[in-house]
Formats: sequence, structure tokens, C-alpha cells
Amino acid sequence: MWKKVLLVSAVTGLLAGAAIPIQSTPADAAHSGCFKAAKAKFPGDRKARKQWRHYCKGQWKIYKAHKGAS
Repeated sequence: MWKKVLLVSAVTGLLAGAAIPIQSTPADAAHSGCFKAAKAKFPGDRKARKQWRHYCKGQWKIYKAHKGAS
């Protein structure tokens, strides 16, 4: 009897936990994604990847500042 009650309680807890929406980070707080984009764009050239990543990061900071000012 107690095993069934414990099992039902555990399943109910899991279902209730799954039903609660998880708060994701807002788009403004998300990372720029420049590292992955640079790696995809220049898979074999580390110097070009670093230069492009710096450019991308700068553009992202400008975009983020502009979006926050609106």
C-alpha cells in the first residue's frame, strides 16, 4: 500500500515539475554566438577566426546597446 502511495506521489511530483514553465534567459542577456559562428565560417584558420570574432563581438555590442536604448 505505501509503495503505491509513494510511487503515485513521485509520479505526480514529476508531472507537476514538468508542467511548470522554465524561464529562459531573455534574448538581450544571451551570448552573441560569435565563437560558434567564427568556428563555422573559418574552421581551419585560427587567425582569421579570431579577427572575425572580434568584429562580430563589436557589432553585437553595438546592436545590444542600440536595442537597449529603444
